[in-house]
Amino acid sequence: MKKLAKIAAFAMAALMAVSAAGCSSTRTVADIQKDGKLIMATNAEFEPFEYKDGGEIVGIDIDLSQKIADAIGVELEVSDLAFDSLISALQSGKADIVAAGMTADAERRESVDFSEPYFNASQAIIVSVDSDITGPEDLADKTVGVQLGTTGDQYCTNEDGESEYTVGGVTRYSKGMEAVSDLMTGRIDAVVIDNFPAQKFVENNPDAIKVLDTALTEEEYAIAVPKGSTDLLEQVNAVIQELKDSGELDQIISQYISAE
Repeated sequence: MKKLAKIAAFAMAALMAVSAAGCSSTRTVADIQKDGKLIMATNAEFEPFEYKDGGEIVGIDIDLSQKIADAIGVELEVSDLAFDSLISALQSGKADIVAAGMTADAERRESVDFSEPYFNASQAIIVSVDSDITGPEDLADKTVGVQLGTTGDQYCTNEDGESEYTVGGVTRYSKGMEAVSDLMTGRIDAVVIDNFPAQKFVENNPDAIKVLDTALTEEEYAIAVPKGSTDLLEQVNAVIQELKDSGELDQIISQYISAE
């Protein structure tokens, strides 16, 4: 009986190995060129990096990804997914790159490879205009809303216990706007989200909410590619470097973010 069990286990392991080999999600630049399109996954709820303008998805990351597609010589196809599904989309072969205001942190680097950074950002704290919260240290006994799977989620949930500040409780949302809505109705005490989307939320609701002057974290955005996609990563880095050197990256960013 034990011998049969060992044979069955060996057969199952071999089958899984064959399946894994046959389902490789890594596409080379040549594969992308042959297909004629670069599939970019994002979450279009993150103005000014990606958001919906009428029926079109626009933003900094869309323009940057278009430059990469142009350099490869293919069309850009944008796939709008939940933020916490983006890395799995890369791993399963449903996307070639992720450009979504994504922070290149150590935890994500275990699952994907990242380009050189293209933007320095921070995690901002949004509170109601009459809130007694003045800085990160005041969140210790407060309920904080975060967008599922984001850096703000990781920091506030603090599963590794390494965050500098702690919060009283975390409520997770699929969209940042849902968290802001609950903040304005008093269901939560604060929202932690990337700085520029935070500024946009406040611009739209200046009488109800504000962004604190002190940021929770400082971080860098980068483009993610599947693990081992060496030639694609080199192509992405080459485009980013060229855009930096020519000043065109600053021009793209300035179209969506004022100099102030």
